[in-house]
Amino acid sequence: MAYLPHTQEEEKAMLEIVGVSSTEELFRDIPSEFRLDRPLRLPEGLSEKAAWEKMQDWAGKNKHAGEYLCFRGAGAYEHYQPRAVNHLLSRGDFYTAYTPYQPEISQGTLQAIFEYQTCICELTGMDVANASHYDGATALTEAALMALDATRRNKIAVSSLVHPEYRETMGTYLRGRGAEIITLPYENGLTVGMESGLEQYITDDLAAVIIQSPNFLGSIEDLKMFADAIHGKEGLLVACVDPLSLGILESPGQLGADIVVGDGQSLGLPLSFGGPYLGFMASKEKYVRRLPGRIVGKTVDKTGREGYVLTLQAREQHIRRERAGSNICSNQALCALAATIYLALLGPEGLAEVGRQCLQKSHYTQQRLAVLPGVSVPFTAPFFKEFVVKTTEDTTSINQRLWEAGILGGLELSRFYPELENHLLLCVTEMRSREEIELLVRVWGGDR
Repeated sequence: MAYLPHTQEEEKAMLEIVGVSSTEELFRDIPSEFRLDRPLRLPEGLSEKAAWEKMQDWAGKNKHAGEYLCFRGAGAYEHYQPRAVNHLLSRGDFYTAYTPYQPEISQGTLQAIFEYQTCICELTGMDVANASHYDGATALTEAALMALDATRRNKIAVSSLVHPEYRETMGTYLRGRGAEIITLPYENGLTVGMESGLEQYITDDLAAVIIQSPNFLGSIEDLKMFADAIHGKEGLLVACVDPLSLGILESPGQLGADIVVGDGQSLGLPLSFGGPYLGFMASKEKYVRRLPGRIVGKTVDKTGREGYVLTLQAREQHIRRERAGSNICSNQALCALAATIYLALLGPEGLAEVGRQCLQKSHYTQQRLAVLPGVSVPFTAPFFKEFVVKTTEDTTSINQRLWEAGILGGLELSRFYPELENHLLLCVTEMRSREEIELLVRVWGGDR
């Protein structure tokens, strides 16, 4: 028997109440040329067992990082996820659908968010952090909107080495409010500096400069230089960072950043076909009322017992409706909890060790590839875990050869930067062993 939510008698009764004689009459305002004049072409129904087997068959066609040696990053990274992360996330008291709207009843959820915010502040060197965003792209967009509002200016300068998809997301929102976006050029894998003409872009009407470090090409930017330049014009520096790099690099807060954003996927979250992830966001305290999303604080009740409360949420759409300052923030509570557990398990020393392994293994891989015929290193800028190589061989054929050997190769940069034809962006994390790196080199060189 086919599944039908309503019997024919129920449908007839509803149609009579509405005042029509058939379901077709409900669509009479739609022109006939836009209406389907035949039944849907659907396959025959399946039993639950057969449907499950079919779904397993389709799922088996997917490939995942565990089946291939992953040497690709570009915004989503394969890092080790301690088994305790998923084990704790699976607890019923954490595994909820969304943020509670009577939050003080859920003290555990509030405490988890408070701990997450504390971790982000310690990592970034900022004073306050919110309760996360959808992803890094929306966090960056919110930072740009914050800077425009805080300075009452209408122009943003963004490095061309900020993740291209982040810039595309930001452009969509900023064009909607009529803001002007200036793109800063690059040379030698770094955003143009003061010695190369940065001054011409840093003007009195600029709200902020947005710099990613490590940038999309993996190079480490001089954040302090940009901070000094934009602060001289009373604008803001927005830094987009890889949180794992902060285990060994100086925090953006110490280097003069006003707002710090990024994607927390590296902090204990798997690749997951692109999501769900979390965007983190932190700022100096003077901008706390402009932060989107929710901010949890710790206090005491009248008997002196410690408790957690939602301190600020003034920009949220459920508070201010159409006057909300943000409609693209979301407390990715479960993902934020995963990041918090990950950071707690590793601690400062563990985080630094992961960063050191990424740094050392990526530099070792670059050195090994650079000795291959037809491979060169186009940039000399310092890098963290991603780097670029230039090849005389077509990059597509290199990646195909690697794929056939069970290796996911680098990103072909001409997709985003046409001038970088035959350039590959590779990523090496703590997941890769010396033997796996040597396999990459052998296969790349044509030796199976």
